[in-house]
Amino acid sequence: MAVPFTLTDPRYEKPDSHGPIDRFFLRYIKDERDLPFIYLNLQASLVLFPFAVFLFWPGNFRWWLGLIYFVVLYVGFVDRFILMLHNTSHRALFKRRYRLLNLYIPWVLGPFCGETPDTYYVHHVLMHHSENNLDKDLSCTIRYQRDRFSHFMMYFLRFFFAGIFELAAYQFKKGRGNYIARMLAGELGFYALVIGLCFVSWQATLVVFIIPFVLTRFLMMAGNWGQHAFIDPTDPGNSWRNSITCINSRYNRRCFNDGYHISHHVRPTRHWTDHPAELEKNIERYRSEGSVIFEGTDFFEVWLMLMLKRYDKLADHFVDLSETPRSKEQIVEFLRSRTRRVSYEQVPKGMPLGEKPPATGAQPAAAGA
Repeated sequence: MAVPFTLTDPRYEKPDSHGPIDRFFLRYIKDERDLPFIYLNLQASLVLFPFAVFLFWPGNFRWWLGLIYFVVLYVGFVDRFILMLHNTSHRALFKRRYRLLNLYIPWVLGPFCGETPDTYYVHHVLMHHSENNLDKDLSCTIRYQRDRFSHFMMYFLRFFFAGIFELAAYQFKKGRGNYIARMLAGELGFYALVIGLCFVSWQATLVVFIIPFVLTRFLMMAGNWGQHAFIDPTDPGNSWRNSITCINSRYNRRCFNDGYHISHHVRPTRHWTDHPAELEKNIERYRSEGSVIFEGTDFFEVWLMLMLKRYDKLADHFVDLSETPRSKEQIVEFLRSRTRRVSYEQVPKGMPLGEKPPATGAQPAAAGA
């Protein structure tokens, strides 16, 4: 099958030569394709840290400055940071001999972007990818009606208030006490930091740490909802049928091709620059599986359109790979059929598609090699 679209999402083009700054950092990182992460770290550190210190300095805080900080954080950095964290959780950024530098992203920058240290790794890599949105996945969407806001709020509130306890219990059953310890150290350390800083300036603490903590977790669950909103009830453990792909979007250009969620679940360690070529190479598989692909949009817009039940807008972005083109009404009905609740009786047991989960004794990509 010929590819029915032209992909404009980022791919790696090896430069003829690297500048001196590039050459310096290439000595430390594992893959030259990840140089953008180095520069994102530098940008975020040079902007957010001094701004945050200024807000905490006695007598400096003003609400209008807090608003500017918040806009800079979310317009400039949070989306890119989370996807950098995502990629470096699956593929460590720094070489083994410099592995302690891998702690910088989750433990130093993370709290400023609403991410508690190591919780993301333990949840996303050690649990979500292992369970692949099936019934043991704590962020599983199959039990919900995925175009209903009330169901999403139940989903989010469960994650927000009970998620850390459920995740600890899950990892305990897997015998991963070391990961529970790392996760709890990050969570409790963050809470202790927030409480302590409230005595310095509760206003600055609210803006710099508390609101980003709440909002980032909301956005992450909205994104996961969009990524796993369209599920084939006859085969919900199939990564080609329980995830979606978004192509040719500004989001992919900003956020390291995060839209290619099918490709990512089929092979979680695939490098982010390789996703477009994978889609082109396997387009017949996407067609035969009835995979859901959208063009010119992203997971958060998909989530919003579902909450508003704007299937007509979703159909406008839908890439129809069927041999016989479907009408807009047929596409709408197809999409509706994929958002209905799936009962546990329909969920097959056993290992889902994709790579096997990491061994119990493995080190997190964020802290290991």
